[in-house]
Amino acid sequence: MATLLALSLIVCPILYFAVGPAFDETQLEVLKLLGIIAACSAAFCFIVGEATGNNSQMDKLWSLLPIVYTWVIAFEGGMNTRLVVMAVLATLWGARLTFNFARKGAYKLKFWEGVEDYRWAVVRSGPAFKSRWAWAAFDLGFISIYQNALVLMTTFPALVAMRSDKPFGWMDVVAALLMLAFIVWETVADEQQWRFQTRKWAMIGEGKRLEELPAPYNKGFNTTGLWSRSRHPNYFAEQAIWVCFYLFSIAAGMGVVNWSVIGALLLVVLFQGSSSLAEEISGGKYPEYEQYCQNTPRFLFFK
Repeated sequence: MATLLALSLIVCPILYFAVGPAFDETQLEVLKLLGIIAACSAAFCFIVGEATGNNSQMDKLWSLLPIVYTWVIAFEGGMNTRLVVMAVLATLWGARLTFNFARKGAYKLKFWEGVEDYRWAVVRSGPAFKSRWAWAAFDLGFISIYQNALVLMTTFPALVAMRSDKPFGWMDVVAALLMLAFIVWETVADEQQWRFQTRKWAMIGEGKRLEELPAPYNKGFNTTGLWSRSRHPNYFAEQAIWVCFYLFSIAAGMGVVNWSVIGALLLVVLFQGSSSLAEEISGGKYPEYEQYCQNTPRFLFFK
């Protein structure tokens, strides 16, 4: 957490002052509004998470907030073609991710309830969080504040594109098509995982032990489809989606490197840690998982 926060607090200002572009008055006002939304979301996640013991409050909002942010930016930016396309793509991404999380039982009418991401229970049980206060500090600093800040930062390419007078062009089309392709990629990966896990648990629910299941279900983890070529094809697509989103800022004439890249960069860092945690958990449950890791790339389809 300390490393991620340091990157956020140090690298982003350096990029802002070193390569720009600087905010104009309209962008500053929009950033203030988005900052207020993010701060309210962080407060909600912390208060509800601590009160209920369910720390997936931010997980529920992760796919919804970028939709709000990008449409606010598009509206305040005059609803030009580039900003509307960015907002539409963010909406498609968010709708898909919300659906995928919802079918796992994450959203309930009582909004503070719902299934919690299994990884939070594992993290809470770690030796670093034996103290209740240590966990509360982690919940406040990383889960609530940092993740809300990160989600806001992923939409910064739209914010910098607000000031552009460069018309929608071929690079915007390339960025849009690539982003759409990776949304489809992630959809396929999640669907393959959903069908595998649903079938596996259905057979276990019938009274069969894991080792009694037919291949490949007896391994316990998915090795079919995209998952036969990558250990985390969904994570790879998620990172690629926001890198493509950054391409719109380049298309807007803000330079190949501008400070709005910070969101995509920090997301890549986050997924390194998130995938390592998921693999540590899977490695502890499934005997064949270590060999799978040795033979299959983490993200890309080549070693």
